[in-house]
Amino acid sequence: MILNLAHLYPKSMNIYGDRGNIITLVKRCQWRNIDILIDEIEVDEPFNPTKYDLVFSGGGQDIHQLRIANDLQKKKSTIMGSVDRGAVYLLICGTYQLFGHHFITSTNDKIPGIGILDATTTASKIKIGKTKRMIGNIITEITVPDYTNSKKILVGFENHSGMTFINKNSQTTQALGHVIKGFGNNAEDKTEGACYKNVYGTYLHGSLLPKNPHFADFLIKTALENKYKIPIKLDLLNDDLENTAHQFILNHR
Repeated sequence: MILNLAHLYPKSMNIYGDRGNIITLVKRCQWRNIDILIDEIEVDEPFNPTKYDLVFSGGGQDIHQLRIANDLQKKKSTIMGSVDRGAVYLLICGTYQLFGHHFITSTNDKIPGIGILDATTTASKIKIGKTKRMIGNIITEITVPDYTNSKKILVGFENHSGMTFINKNSQTTQALGHVIKGFGNNAEDKTEGACYKNVYGTYLHGSLLPKNPHFADFLIKTALENKYKIPIKLDLLNDDLENTAHQFILNHR
């Protein structure tokens, strides 16, 4: 079996170890003899909506979000086509924000998003009149109904001042999880992340997937089933080290 992965904006959107998510997906496929081919796609480079089974993009500072925002608008229709095909997306922090409707920065600039997620983000300085940085370890429980793995806890590290709110009446988008410890989307409603179809956005850095191998496998399994249209059962791996890292965060909540 073969998976094609697009890494969007690896030069601009790659802070707090986000590239570790790519490494995790690659290694967990290779250990199972699943070929995984990666294309790095930067600003002004084409995105093929029919090629990719997995798409990843990480977090970045406001200046980097400005750099990619216009390019995302150019790629909007092709990305939407990919999403409609069922491609699996993992979006961290800054890219997660830009997959919503817009991001209002601390200088009150409105950066348009591509609206795949029915959510908006506002810098805390604009929202509550002061900069409130949401930083630290975070623990969340996955609440998405399509996620059927018995291991539902995600651990990670968040560092953001943007406050993301999912439209309360949304017919498309739901939270990825419920915050057990930490701030999550906005430090108000206990939601963390957002999802629509196979698009998953989250604030969890650290990076996310090495400490949450069950979620990495969920993404791989979903991508394979969407591509090959057959049930997939992944071979079990020895996750002792990964689970130890996961448990360390839980023990120090």
